[in-house]
Amino acid sequence: MGRPTKAKAIERLRKALDKIPELKQLQRGSPGFEKWHRDTRIAIVNTFGKDSEYVNEFTTCLLPRVVKTEWTQEQAIHKDYMRCLDSAASVLESMIDEIEEYWKEDEKSSGLSRTEVKTPKDTNKVFVVHGRDEYAQETVARFLEKLDLEPVILHEQPSKGRTIIEKFEDHADVAFAVILLTPDDLGGLNDGQPELKPRARQNVILELGFFLGKLGRQGVCSLVKSDVETPSDYDGVVYTKLDDEGAWKLNLVQELKAAGFNIDANKVI
Repeated sequence: MGRPTKAKAIERLRKALDKIPELKQLQRGSPGFEKWHRDTRIAIVNTFGKDSEYVNEFTTCLLPRVVKTEWTQEQAIHKDYMRCLDSAASVLESMIDEIEEYWKEDEKSSGLSRTEVKTPKDTNKVFVVHGRDEYAQETVARFLEKLDLEPVILHEQPSKGRTIIEKFEDHADVAFAVILLTPDDLGGLNDGQPELKPRARQNVILELGFFLGKLGRQGVCSLVKSDVETPSDYDGVVYTKLDDEGAWKLNLVQELKAAGFNIDANKVI
């Protein structure tokens, strides 16, 4: 197992560090403390290696100095436990500082993890990928305009003698994409008696894959209408239901904010 990326290493150790205030409400030897102790040690080993001095330093700082006997006061035991947790916090902070200061960015990790936020380019353009449902397309486009964003709808752009793919590539330089998965087509297995299910148009699936590769999952929001069949390779990702009540609007705003857009909440109402 290779060394984790700089961002992943910091994320793991920060998670352990942030857990310490909660541990102070527990007792040494409690299931919550033991799990944290074990998980944190594994994170340190996977980050710095099993022979790192940090492994021994972390283990040592949590060893009790006050031996529990029938004459030991609970106050002394609790004070020693607090000292151990404070020492562990200092060690974890030192690890994070070392990674931030001395680790180089992983050149291979050009894609963003789900915990990283991609700041949009100097543009307010949002590409709207759609099928045959013009009402859904118009509804989403007008809502984006209400948020002071510029929806990019391919067929509304001038062709200038270009092929469709050339036109698409020229207008795909956006910071975010909204994919409308609407039940425009029917499809099923080629087994003689296929069970046909509602599907989005093929261009929608193609462009969904394009923007996932270009922007990452954090730069794409898929709005699903009714019970349309979704791509199997995209399973596990949370879809937003394109409901008639308009709950999708708040979900879309949350995704835009997570992607780095500064959205005025008053414009959502």
